[in-house]
Amino acid sequence: MQGLKINWKYSFNQLGFWFLTALLFVAASFYFFEVKTTKQEIIVLMMLGYLLLLILFKYQNFSLLLIIAAIFLTKTWLVKQPHQLTVLSDQTLVKIFPDEVKVTDGWLSGTGHSEVGKILLSGNIDSSQEELFKTGKTVIASHFAGELGPIDPATNLGEFDYQAYYAAEGITQKIKFKSCRLLPQSITWQDQIHQIRFKFQQFFRKMPRLLGFFASELILAENSSPDNKEVIDNYRDLGVIHLLSISGLHVGIYTLVVSSLCFYLKITEDKAFILCLIVLTMGILLSDGQAGFVRASLTYVLGKISKFKKIKMAGIDILGLTCLLHLCLYPRLFMGIGAILSYVLALGLQLTSKFSKFGQAVSLNLFLTPLLLLFFFQVNLLTVIFNLLVVPYFNWVVLPITFINLVCFSLLPKLSEYLENILLFFEKLIGQLSHTKLGLVTFGKITWWQCLLLLIVTSCFLMYLNEKELLKKIKYSWLGAVVTLYISFFVMIHCPLKGQVSFIDVGQGDSILITTPFPRRVYLIDTGGKLNFSGKKQTPQVNRITIPLLKALGINKIDGIFVSHQDADHVGDVRPLLEQVQVDKLFMAQGLIKNPSFKKRVDGVVKHTQLVELIAGMQVKEPKINFQVVYPFKPGEGKNEDSLSLTFEVAHKRWLFTGDLGQEGEKQIMQRYQLHADYFKLGHHGSKTSSNPEFLQALKPQLVFISAGRNNRFGHPHQETLNTLRQQNIPWVSTQDCGMISWYYDQFNHTSFNRFVRKENE
Repeated sequence: MQGLKINWKYSFNQLGFWFLTALLFVAASFYFFEVKTTKQEIIVLMMLGYLLLLILFKYQNFSLLLIIAAIFLTKTWLVKQPHQLTVLSDQTLVKIFPDEVKVTDGWLSGTGHSEVGKILLSGNIDSSQEELFKTGKTVIASHFAGELGPIDPATNLGEFDYQAYYAAEGITQKIKFKSCRLLPQSITWQDQIHQIRFKFQQFFRKMPRLLGFFASELILAENSSPDNKEVIDNYRDLGVIHLLSISGLHVGIYTLVVSSLCFYLKITEDKAFILCLIVLTMGILLSDGQAGFVRASLTYVLGKISKFKKIKMAGIDILGLTCLLHLCLYPRLFMGIGAILSYVLALGLQLTSKFSKFGQAVSLNLFLTPLLLLFFFQVNLLTVIFNLLVVPYFNWVVLPITFINLVCFSLLPKLSEYLENILLFFEKLIGQLSHTKLGLVTFGKITWWQCLLLLIVTSCFLMYLNEKELLKKIKYSWLGAVVTLYISFFVMIHCPLKGQVSFIDVGQGDSILITTPFPRRVYLIDTGGKLNFSGKKQTPQVNRITIPLLKALGINKIDGIFVSHQDADHVGDVRPLLEQVQVDKLFMAQGLIKNPSFKKRVDGVVKHTQLVELIAGMQVKEPKINFQVVYPFKPGEGKNEDSLSLTFEVAHKRWLFTGDLGQEGEKQIMQRYQLHADYFKLGHHGSKTSSNPEFLQALKPQLVFISAGRNNRFGHPHQETLNTLRQQNIPWVSTQDCGMISWYYDQFNHTSFNRFVRKENE
């Protein structure tokens, strides 16, 4: 047992020990929760081995390392155990806290707590059940009439991955129900905390829009209203989105206010610390354990303890110890984007602590850029300037007004109207500045290894800047390495050696992306879209799928969009796409522009877009690609039977797209043209009205593609059509099973396929 004795004070004083140990266990958490490929596994294991050897040789504190490892691995093992519901039954009970769900017009969505952990919920409830939630009571749900299943992953490049997002919170399953039984739960201390959060939510909803938004963001770390999406987008595009997250700034404000009051009231420092601890604990509970707030609170507490105990700890080691404690509490911590950004920003502050304020701002943005490109695919080069403009406004206008309103709203509602107008004025200015897109660069999505390399090289550069004795030549060489990497990755994304034909998974609809190798040209066939039966304003599907895909590929301009016909599932999102992305040409079949429905979609958004009408026999000759129109033969109204049909050849492979054209139209094409197609997008999502067996026999396709939604109400693709394909030995792939399907080709006519979603056994 003698070997297990630990000199704790010496361990705390060892410069760099806690920081390196934290890095070791961060790498371990990535190994357990994030590694998906063999390459990732090899690199993470190499990092683990290097850090472990470095710690053991430098500090020789094996006993302490062993204790930390035992705690971390035990908690990780418990978290990784497969706790899942197997079936839904009348005995399945789910506790629902009022602050963790949203109820709108008889529809409930949010999270619940089952016997095996958290679970995602969505479904219908009746009016009496809705009233139950309005009282803020915790309820027990049972007798579900619905389905139990896994949370759907992202099915397109760039799309937000809800499966990964909820997995960071330990949620892997969902229940979709048509009805359920709800009964009130007896109140416990835990219920009371959730009731307090619920009351705050209700209180903030009564406030004017912006006041309620900022109060909710800064106290509860949430925004449940889609009406404020534009505000969030404005802050994100300017690179100041971090202001909306409660973290170090807010912990500093809370502790400063409490400490100042205690000093004024002549309360001792240790008692003031206890009061700060109580306030921060309340903040953690109200923010539901938001990672940035927990990190900043732990850092404050550890710093104070080390001061009281007269233990000298470097700031970087306090951060490391904070990270270790946080990881032991939440092993999945770094599965969340917020936690990664928070800790990397805190590390950047440590590395740049000796810099001037401007130098620190520039360096921090440089440090965060790799993560922004990995997760958001764009960066604003003028972020430092925008921070200088927006941060003072946020600190001296938004924060005071928000907290004044919290105190005065119930007593002086008229004052809230005045305060709201002040915020509306400034937010309008911020919106106008954001809409200029000044400094905003669509860089594209970098890979995980590119992000890691940039972080390492940038960290080395910032550390060497602190070393005064190092030659300027060495510092400039590291800066050159950073710049060279960014330029190289930018060129790789924007000057691709490969082109592609990608069937975007837009659900029940069509949208096909076509690009060429450098110099890249970009085209879309249809945009996808959905009919809005609710009559309420909804976020366009293109904002969730197509625009993030384009940003991930580094695309900010489309050379041409081909519209097949007027149906919403093909062209429903053309307007929001034209509003947000520059489109040079909009191609359509003759007669479609006269269709009132389609005309309404494009009115006012095609000022800088050339409208081109097409008819069979015409060609669209673009650089590196030539589109040939094979249907329709006469102008129409934009119906299915008027679908614009195109064929083109790249890398010695011919493609054919016919929109929602039925068998009659296919017969007409067959009569006029001697077409052969290597790849064919099956007409009308695999409906029984297409494709004609004789037409398929004439085409002799090597592969057929089906674009249809999962569990769509039309039953596409129909079994009759699939039987036709089987009879002719024609293989097919569907976006239902594969998500986005991409075919790549290069200048040397080498080709390959990629399915975004693969089965677990593949």
